[in-house]
Order: sequence, then C-alpha cells, then structure tokens
Amino acid sequence: MQASFPPVVISGTGLYRPPHVITNAELVEAFNAYADQQNALHAAAIAAGERQPLTHSSVEFIEKASGIKQRYVIEKDGVLDPARMYPRFTPRGDDEISLMAEIAVDAARQALEQAGKTGADVDAVLCSSANMQRAYPAMAVEIQQALGAGGYGFDMNVACSSATFALEQAFNAVRSGASKCVLVVNPEITSAHLEWRDRDCHFIFGDVCTALIVERADTATGADQWEILGTQLATQFSSNIRNNFGFMNRAEDRDPNARDLTFYQEGRKVFKEVVPMAAAHIEAHLGKLGLEPTQVSRYWLHQANQGMNQLVIKKLVGADAGSEIAPLILDEYANTASAGSIIAFHHHRGDLKAGDAGVICSFGAGYSIGSVVVRKR
Repeated sequence: MQASFPPVVISGTGLYRPPHVITNAELVEAFNAYADQQNALHAAAIAAGERQPLTHSSVEFIEKASGIKQRYVIEKDGVLDPARMYPRFTPRGDDEISLMAEIAVDAARQALEQAGKTGADVDAVLCSSANMQRAYPAMAVEIQQALGAGGYGFDMNVACSSATFALEQAFNAVRSGASKCVLVVNPEITSAHLEWRDRDCHFIFGDVCTALIVERADTATGADQWEILGTQLATQFSSNIRNNFGFMNRAEDRDPNARDLTFYQEGRKVFKEVVPMAAAHIEAHLGKLGLEPTQVSRYWLHQANQGMNQLVIKKLVGADAGSEIAPLILDEYANTASAGSIIAFHHHRGDLKAGDAGVICSFGAGYSIGSVVVRKR
C-alpha cells in the first residue's frame, strides 16, 4: 500500500536586491581600461609574440552573447576599478552578522511576511548557494539565530541548481513530518567569485538573495499558495563549469590569484550539452506526473543565457520562449546562480489562476538539474 502524504505548499517568497546597478556600458568601460593597461604593461611580450593582447569587450557583444543588459551588485566601485576588478567588502568581526547572512535575513523576512509567518514558526533553515562565505559554522545556523527560528539549519551547494535541490529537501522534510515549516534561502554574492577580468565571462553574474517558505497546506495562511506536485533531481559529472577555490589551496602552495580559483567555464560545450539534458529532464518529470509540456502555464527557468532558455522551451512546447511561457529576468539581474529561477517565480506568478501548473527548473555546474512542479491553489 502506497504511503499517503499531506499536500505541501510554497506559501511565500522574498527577494533581496542590492542597491547598486552596473550597466553593460559601465562594465565595458572598466574592462577596456583594464585591457589597455595590461596590453601596455606587457607590450614587449606581445610584440615578441610571447603573449596575446587582451581584446576589448562591447555592449553589443554582451547582449548578443547573453541577453544581459545590467546587473545588481552589493559593491560597485571595486568592480569598476581597472586596477582591482573585484568588489571591496569591509571585514566583519565574529560578533557581527556576516554579509551573506544579512542579505539572507532580509529576503527571509519578506517571505515570512508574505506567508503570514514569523521566524519562530520556522523549524528548519536550508541555506543553499553556489558559493558560501565561509566553511563553518554553517551560514544557515547564523540565519536561524538572527530570525529566532528553531529546529536546525544546514548549508548545501549544488552550484546553480542549489535552490531546486534545497526545495526537494524542504518538500520531503515537511511531507514526512520531520519539519513543519522550512525556510530555503539562496544568497548569491556572485561578484566575489566572478573573474571580472575575463572578456568571455566578465558580464555574466549579479548579486541577489531569494527566500521561500515551504509548509503543509493545512498550516498555510498566506493568500498565495503553490502546491508542490513533485520534485526531480539529477546530476552528471562535468568540469565544463568549475571553481577550484577552497581550503586546500594553501596546502598546494599555489598562486592565490590563479585563474581557476574563480568562476570559469567552457561556455559552448555547456550550451550544447545542458540544453537537451534540461529539456529531457523536464519532459520526463512532467510525464511521471501525467502532464504534457503544453499543459504547463509557466516555466520559471534558470536564468543564465537567453538563447539557452529559448532552446529549452522550443524543445518542450515547440515555440520560442516568450514572457507568457518562460519569463526572463536575466536582462535586469544577469545570471544570479541558484537564485535565477526563484526570482522569475517571485516576479512572474501573480497572473496565474487556481489550477494552473508551472515548473521551476534550474541547471548548472555538476552538471546538475533540478525541477519542481507546482500548481496554484
């Protein structure tokens, strides 16, 4: 006899958006100044054919390659300083709330308010992000304390699929009865691990934090509830998206500024390999739930590349991605790692009616793919 589980819903979402915007024009100006400085510094080696000159970036190149027009960042001046090209954060003492926990608490409070809950109602906190600020103690435990939540908290990292992977853990914890109200937060301070000095990727990321409240339907009091019909996760190892930064770097006697200690990828390979994987994953997941792709009202997809999303949707429903089917937010936010699909869900669900189905799906390094099928109650 198959076990019967109570309905579980997403009852609130929250979004922390940083105060600073970097437009493509600003980013290009800073990068090109950096490139000119480097080319001048290494002029002799370039002339001798020992080194390739750095090529200028352009607004047209960025928008054609990605669809991104701007991004939000927590700190702007350091990123746009040609002599630095990464953010400048002020260190905080151990007795102060960390930057990552601070933005997570901001997003979490919004989600709690929308769900009609307080921190005391939460008995599990999952902090799921592409890069954590520190190794330990867990960011989730710090967030738990700041909100006055009970139970437990832990961190998890599945790169750009971190949010959907955490959603499955929250879903399972609630429907099994292990937890009654789970907070999922996805703080993404991507500006700190992006290589702003690499023309191929300097435009990709932006900072943000999203939050979700997951609880049993019979305890939910918020006006906007989305029943989770099912979740599906998959991983397949690939080094085509990678960041080798970690605590063992010091023991390897390496250059702390080595290129592989920030984000890097084989973009064309990723595009070619991930698109069919993501489309097949979603179609198979829907099939298990007795749904056809054309019966889904909205796809809130990972926000990495406009062309990638268009191809995924074309494979699923035979049409180009439009705002009605698969809303894009990356033109404003850029790639926000695990938070992208949740931002799309946060901004673009208000027009759907009771009974409408949707898919939250993310895909990224690992490779990892996570899908969550929901229905408006």
